[in-house]
Amino acid sequence: MSASEQILIEKIKQLTPQRLAEVEDFVDFLRARENDHFLTQAAAKTSEASFAAVWNNDEDGAYDRM
Repeated sequence: MSASEQILIEKIKQLTPQRLAEVEDFVDFLRARENDHFLTQAAAKTSEASFAAVWNNDEDGAYDRM
C-alpha cells in the first residue's frame, strides 16, 4: 500500500459515521462514472468498423481537417 493510500485510510478512520457514508457514496459515484466512461469508449471503438464507410469519404474531408 502506498503512503498516500495509508494517509487517506487514516483520514477516513477519523470521520463520523455520517461523513463516512458520504465518502462511500462519493466513491461509488466515481466508480460508476469511470465504468460509464469505459462503456462509452468500448461502444465507440466497436462501432468504428460499422461507420468506417460513412466516415471515410471525400465529401467529409473538410471535417477530417478540423
